[in-house]
Amino acid sequence: MLKTTVLAAALAVTASAADYRVLAPTAQDNLTVFPIVSDAAHKTDMFLTLDEGIRSGQVVVTEMGNGGLVRPRHRGSALPDPWPERPIPVPPPQSSGAEVNRLMLVNNSDRPLILLAGEIVTGGKQDRIVGRDRIVAPHSEPVDLSVFCVEPHRWVAQSEKFGAAQAMMAQPSVRLRAMAAKDQHQVWDEVARSREAVVAAAPPPAAAALSGTSSYAQTMANNTVAQRVDVVAAPLAQSWDKAMGELRARKAVGAVVAVNGEIVWADIFASPALLEKYWPKLVRSYAADAVSSRGSNKPASEQDAQAFLDNFRAQRQNVESEPAVYRNTEITGDGFDAFVLTSLLPGTDFNLHIAKMKD
Repeated sequence: MLKTTVLAAALAVTASAADYRVLAPTAQDNLTVFPIVSDAAHKTDMFLTLDEGIRSGQVVVTEMGNGGLVRPRHRGSALPDPWPERPIPVPPPQSSGAEVNRLMLVNNSDRPLILLAGEIVTGGKQDRIVGRDRIVAPHSEPVDLSVFCVEPHRWVAQSEKFGAAQAMMAQPSVRLRAMAAKDQHQVWDEVARSREAVVAAAPPPAAAALSGTSSYAQTMANNTVAQRVDVVAAPLAQSWDKAMGELRARKAVGAVVAVNGEIVWADIFASPALLEKYWPKLVRSYAADAVSSRGSNKPASEQDAQAFLDNFRAQRQNVESEPAVYRNTEITGDGFDAFVLTSLLPGTDFNLHIAKMKD
């Protein structure tokens, strides 16, 4: 992984910010969501999501220290391969057994895989979330996912099979700790705060059931908690579904999010099609943040949302790059952090996902 600071990367992001415009919001309780539209949409159907990859069996995840991964021979390759279905060695762990913040992934598909920070990976000895945005090339060697644990009190395997939590992504407050702070203890602290907030508001039977698990994923999937999240998320999802024809025509590519009248987050994608794939997970994650931080129902203004979207002035920046695959630019500005995932694959060279957060 090449790490460097490149001014040109941030300047390109600043220039592209002018392409994004917010529309009138949809609000429910203390959550307000502003659609983002852009004239600069790109073709993204070549990319595979984590949900799609795991569901098809083409993406395989295992805990570091649990042996090798097996990558099938790429039968479409013109290169000879005398070792069909050979084991691919995984680097040895630093200590015996699986490790908290290390999962290994191999992409056996013909398509590049998108990983977004905050996607929940369940299974093994703990639930984890992906720690940063990246692209994994087709038919990849095993890669270290650089995850964060979101289940601090379990280290016993409940299932050796890993999966992506369907229709779930960590809420913005948890994603912030993983992406900007990059600190496991801060992630645990935020998970605990969020769990305590939803458990405290749950009726006694549900609260008693939730007290028996430290799992963020299980807490959010609990029927009572899921129903509370749906009270906020479902009307927003339905509103977007009804308006999706118009939003697609206007090239909706993301959303600015406000909780308790305060702008806190933005997700922007390279195309409306990519936004639609992630939208069911994203809207529930925004709603989870609203449910776990109950406050004023005061809506934010379009002017506030547009101002948040326009400001990418960098005070500090860092770039991580895998040549010819992707570049991830971290931009730190006055009161915000932003992460820009740029595809460098042949025929692309565009921003695939931007996550911007109030710090």
